[in-house]
Amino acid sequence: MAETDQTRGHRSGEVPPRLETRGLGVAFGRKTALDDVSFSVRSGEIIALLGDSGCGKSTLLRAVAGLEHPGTGHILLDGQAMSPRVPPEERGVGLMFQDYALFPHLTVMQNVRFGLHRLGSDEADSVAKARLEQVGLADRASSYPGTLSGGESQRVALARALAPGPRVLLLDEPFSNLDRRNRDRVRADTVSVLRSTGATALLVTHDPEEALLVSDRIVLMRGGRIVQVGTGADLYRRPVSRFAASFFGDLITFPSRCTDGVAATPFGAFPAPGITNGEPVVACVRPETIGLSGPGSGHPARVIRRRFLGAVAELTLAVEGFADTVRLTVPDAVSAGEGDGVGLHLPDGAGLVFAADSD
Repeated sequence: MAETDQTRGHRSGEVPPRLETRGLGVAFGRKTALDDVSFSVRSGEIIALLGDSGCGKSTLLRAVAGLEHPGTGHILLDGQAMSPRVPPEERGVGLMFQDYALFPHLTVMQNVRFGLHRLGSDEADSVAKARLEQVGLADRASSYPGTLSGGESQRVALARALAPGPRVLLLDEPFSNLDRRNRDRVRADTVSVLRSTGATALLVTHDPEEALLVSDRIVLMRGGRIVQVGTGADLYRRPVSRFAASFFGDLITFPSRCTDGVAATPFGAFPAPGITNGEPVVACVRPETIGLSGPGSGHPARVIRRRFLGAVAELTLAVEGFADTVRLTVPDAVSAGEGDGVGLHLPDGAGLVFAADSD
């Protein structure tokens, strides 16, 4: 039998990805929401869909769930193509919403049992109880959602989404409704549950720190397209564009030009692989990679302002050879004060260089 787009790459003996999209496109009238989106998720992986609001993250999640119908491309679950004729309830996909969508008239136990109607009553009770135990809420089984805290509601929603044993769990900004203190704790608990159950999960977030904390790999999106896919370390250390680099923190930038494979900067020459000789470039440095020493060593700079921020201090520096000031965060124990000279050090390989028109 001839290979098709649905079967190519998954020949006999190969284990297909748990989830795969190929050339996925979704449009709403004249607005393109997703454009040629292709990536895969292995069984047991937690993937973060990261990007600014409106970049297509939630649309991609809804397309996988079967709530939006792509105009082009394919979605495959365990190698099986999901056509628009496969309804959401038959895809084996769990979906956890931002607002948790718990049924207020049902108890916690009844909420978790809701998707287990194909099981017998005793088996459904057993599965629901086990999931509540996993999220630490077995003692709230008879409570109603209105009596739960935000963190407890989130954990009940997680237990309900996991109860049917979905092939893929989709989480749309699941921690955005929690305050900072609760968000950190509930997020850690959620990841722990996902890891302990071996769940395959796709999590939407606009927060790069959250993506780094929870995921095995990150899919960075912009304008309906995938910019880069890789581990957090890949995207932070080896970004493919200035946009990708800036998404994970501030950048100090120097306009320059590629000359014999390097770009000249106040910190020395940065390698510029793959860039044509003579092409204008933007050289970048992450402030957190810069080391600080006393005057007389390193690249000379002077402290023009110091701000106390508790355990750390923010230094604003005038750097020799650089028109703009540079801000560094250092431990408060560092004694450099306003007017002091300092030396700046950059580790080998810390500089990033991109073609000026790379974005």
